[in-house]
Parts: sequence; C-alpha cells; structure tokens
Amino acid sequence: MSNATAPATEGSDRSDAPLHVAIIMDGNGRWAAARGLPRAEGHRRGVEALRRVVRAANELGILYLTIFSFSSENWSRAGERDRRPLWIAAPFHIRNDLATLHRDGVRVRVIGERAGLEPDICALLNEAEELTRGNSRLNLVVAFNYGSRQEIAQAAQRLAREVAEGRRDPPRSTPTHSAAISITPDIPDPDLIIRTSGEQRLSNFLMWQAAYSELVFVPIHWPDFDKAALEGAIAEYARRERRFGGLVAKTGS
Repeated sequence: MSNATAPATEGSDRSDAPLHVAIIMDGNGRWAAARGLPRAEGHRRGVEALRRVVRAANELGILYLTIFSFSSENWSRAGERDRRPLWIAAPFHIRNDLATLHRDGVRVRVIGERAGLEPDICALLNEAEELTRGNSRLNLVVAFNYGSRQEIAQAAQRLAREVAEGRRDPPRSTPTHSAAISITPDIPDPDLIIRTSGEQRLSNFLMWQAAYSELVFVPIHWPDFDKAALEGAIAEYARRERRFGGLVAKTGS
C-alpha cells in the first residue's frame, strides 16, 4: 500500500501525478441514449475513450491505472445480446490494441473471477498478461468480471483455511495480513479514484483498497473523457490534503 506520487518518466508531462489512478468508466449507455444512438455505439466510443486515457496515463507518468471494465454484477442486467458489446471495453479484446500496449511498454494485469467465462475470453486475458508481463512503463489493471465483496469474501475464506491448517494465528492477524492474500497484494492502493457520468458511489469497486483514496466524481459520460478530463481530476486531487489515520499528507509533494 502506498501514498507516494509517481516519479517522472521519460516522455511524461508531469512529475506530480498520483502513483495509482483507478477509474469507474460509467455512462456509455446514457451517452448513446442522449444522442439517439444504439447502446453498442456508446460502448464503441467508450473503447476509444479508454485508448485515449491509457495513452494519457502513460504520458503523465502514472504507474498504475486500474479500470472497472466489467462488474460481476453486470451479468444480472445484461441480456445475452448485450454481453459481447460490453466485453469490448477491455482494450486487449482487439489484438491490434494488445500489440500497441505491448509496444508502448504497458503491462496488462487482469483481476476478477475467470471461472465460467467463455474459453476465448479466458484465452485473450491470458494472452494479454503473458505477452506484456515484462513491461514496466505503465501497469494497466483491468477489473473484469470483478466484484469487491467477492474479493473480500474469498480473502476471508483463504484466511480461515490458513487458520484451520495451523498456518496462521488469529490473534496475530492484522489488516496487512488480510491485504497480503487479496488479489492485488503487490499493487499499491489507488491514490485517486475517478467516476464518470455524475454517479457518486464505488459500486463494489476496490472497496478494501479505497480506504484512503481520494474520490473525484465528474459529470461527463465516459465516451467524452479524455486527457484534459484526466488532468482536471488530477488537479483536484493535488489540491487536497490526504489524511491517513489522522496524519496529513499534501498530495503532489
């Protein structure tokens, strides 16, 4: 877990960017409905926005960018015909995007439940991770078929097994131990979480990791989000004083 800021990287625009930015990409459907367009067009434009933001994160020196691509709860509201359009929100779904990410030094990491996914989707997830494993310029963490409550429940189950097997002493267990068996033990907690489209909630996204994250809610729908919007959210983040259990840490310092 970290509250550090990212060091400047070659070609980056700034040195005061947060280390880890997470984004809830909301509003594809509303963007399309406001224009009288099919929902699928909103998702297509959402993919274009994602490409812009990944490039911008790389340019701004952000080291970790986590995107909420597809919630495990979306299955309950997505009809069979809607599922594939939602899936293309993952940038590596199109092989040309994966090649570009690899060329640009982006490491793709996927968090979420893979059991029950179609074999071709699992293959794409595995291919993206394996191809880019050695990259280090930007870690693109894709939360796909992900739910934070499920993640916490699974961590609790692993802790319970370790206690039952005599490998862990309950009185000595701490939040740090719990975090160590989460699905993101080597990824710093997000410094900044952005949600688009005006909604002001986490929606079961990184709830454990977001304990001390700064939250910025922007009114624009995800397909309109771009580098300027990202910089605006970072500027808001930089104006805040972060408190970690009472300690004040000025952002961007």
